[in-house]
Amino acid sequence: MEFINQTIGDWMEHIAMQYPNQPAVIYTDKFDYTRTYKEFNDECNRVAKAFLALGIKRGDHIAVWATNYPQWLLTLFASAKIGAVLVTVNTSYKIHEVEYLLSHSDSKVLVMCDGYKDVNYVDILYRLCPELKQCEPGRLKSARLPFLKTLITIDEATYKGMYNWKELYPLADTVSDSEFATAKEGLSPHDVVNIQYTSGTTGFPKGVMLSHYNIINNGKSIGDCMKFSPADRLCIPVPFFHCFGLVLAVMACITHASTMVPLDHYNPVKVLDACARVQCTALHGVPTMFIGILEDPDFEKYKLNLRTGIMAGSPCPIKIMQQVIEKMGARDITITYGQTEASPGCTQTTTDDPIELRVNTVGRALPAVETKIVDPVTGETLGPGQNGEFCARGYNIMKGYYKMPEATAQVIDKDGWLHTGDLACVDENGYYKITGRIKDMIIRGGENIYPKEIEDFLYTHPGIRDVQVIGVPSKIYGEEIMACIIPKEGIILTEEGIKDYVRASMAKHKVPSYVQFMTAFPMTASGKIQKYKLRELAIDMLSLHSESEIETA
Repeated sequence: MEFINQTIGDWMEHIAMQYPNQPAVIYTDKFDYTRTYKEFNDECNRVAKAFLALGIKRGDHIAVWATNYPQWLLTLFASAKIGAVLVTVNTSYKIHEVEYLLSHSDSKVLVMCDGYKDVNYVDILYRLCPELKQCEPGRLKSARLPFLKTLITIDEATYKGMYNWKELYPLADTVSDSEFATAKEGLSPHDVVNIQYTSGTTGFPKGVMLSHYNIINNGKSIGDCMKFSPADRLCIPVPFFHCFGLVLAVMACITHASTMVPLDHYNPVKVLDACARVQCTALHGVPTMFIGILEDPDFEKYKLNLRTGIMAGSPCPIKIMQQVIEKMGARDITITYGQTEASPGCTQTTTDDPIELRVNTVGRALPAVETKIVDPVTGETLGPGQNGEFCARGYNIMKGYYKMPEATAQVIDKDGWLHTGDLACVDENGYYKITGRIKDMIIRGGENIYPKEIEDFLYTHPGIRDVQVIGVPSKIYGEEIMACIIPKEGIILTEEGIKDYVRASMAKHKVPSYVQFMTAFPMTASGKIQKYKLRELAIDMLSLHSESEIETA
């Protein structure tokens, strides 16, 4: 693999010079925003100058709390051009979570929209920082958030104590080209450019520090696997604040001069409309997004031109992959596996892989990324076909968790291997299969049961739309299997019918003890299903509180 040894800002300049008239960004939903690479780069430079006018310096942290607005992208590239660090904020965070993130990340600036769904961001900031109502923009002195000085809103309304985005452009004119050039001097591709806070299934989220080199090269590698070129247009319904959106989508596009077609947020109709209207050749999404698109009643009305894309973010059901290939025409759809701490991609299928491998595995290690399977207890490297923990090492591994050296040492060993906590196995040809999380593995009466195996089988049931298999506590067996199922619309399923379906084709110990029908699963804003919350719900529904308190070694 030929590495890009430039900062993200320098690379954007390079692409804008090489492909000045190539469309960089096309919005089709909420925003009237279309830019060529030259126009987009020029606007990024202007925003970068405005940031300098606001007193933002190299190493300062700029948090962005918004859905997929054009200003999100502009903030990303503008901050990269002057050596600032972009801190991404989950769009579904509320007051407790955002206070922790802004405080822990030492963010000096917050760029935000007015709110999303039922969360009013402006109201939250006034509650956290009542001083805003008495201060001039850029001069906040907050008791609760002492680092935070400047807030910038990106919707139309203006608010006391905050700048509005449209006020930035006149500020940019006060900074000369020579001042801008000085700010860019000495920036290194190995500087931290982004801090991504992990979802955190337990405890507080951790800030993953990623460098220019980490994410631009991971994006390039991902785009190479999909054979991206300036002819490609990628529909991006996944959120920018997550590595899926930022790296697998945005970085994969800019490293190949492909066109970004972002959506403000995921909506199956808007995805289909964007893909048809702009004739997108690629689409990224988590499995639940693809399920929603395929299940849309008007699906057949849209004329799609899809070739490739990525299904990732959570285990990919084989049946859904096959439907994406057959019904959506995305014959070169790929699967990527990774995690935020690895920038995020570690493995990927390629467009040249046979369909069997693209629907049954997460591919082979990406170029220049070392991978192995180890015994989670002994650390011994395991051979083909043996189940263990997936580990990775290479250019893509994070620089560490922000202000958490002990937590960093727990996941990156002395030899530089990242221990992912994911269970996997590898075949003789280097193709990996993810079998679950170490903590998700169900141990029933001494039998190790991998939920994904049962989930993949249940997806073959014609009446099941989505399914998650979890372990619930049991006094007799330690754990029992529970299948949480979302039926297809208009379909009536029964608990015994589901058990019989599994019993007819799988070993007796893999038959769920419990079946619960649901209308939705608890999810993060990035589309990941929160199995730990499903388990908590199950304990309540089944009154297993006493069983859950049994201590185990």
